[in-house]
Amino acid sequence: MQKVEEISVLPSPAAITSRGKSTMSMSTVVLILLATALGIGGQFMLKYGMGQMGPLSLSVASIPQIIGKIITAPYVIGGLIIYGVGTFFWLITLSRIELSVAYPFVSLNQVLIFVIAWLVLHEQISPQRGIGVTIICIGMLLVARS
Repeated sequence: MQKVEEISVLPSPAAITSRGKSTMSMSTVVLILLATALGIGGQFMLKYGMGQMGPLSLSVASIPQIIGKIITAPYVIGGLIIYGVGTFFWLITLSRIELSVAYPFVSLNQVLIFVIAWLVLHEQISPQRGIGVTIICIGMLLVARS
């Protein structure tokens, strides 16, 4: 009986972690940006959907009612689906590059949600919060250049 060798088109986990410094392919950058955009879109829809419900009070007795509201809210369900698709693309990204390279891109979510909250939701932005986001941007630039 002849032994069949297993052939894989994906790099092994050891190959992924032993690459060291390498440049990201354009398709990986697109995956990161897609995951980011979908994550932000999902969060925005979740916020809008939950905002339509008003503040919810949590107690043992209210849990079934809250679950009922959430599972029948179109924006919340849509937001969860969009966020889930974004997570799928993020997982593909993690299969391609090191976590220490990929994870700083999560900061991009914070910056863009900050801007969307200010421009679209008309949330009040304090100078202290603006300085914090600026520091995040500087950190992202430092990581990107390393």
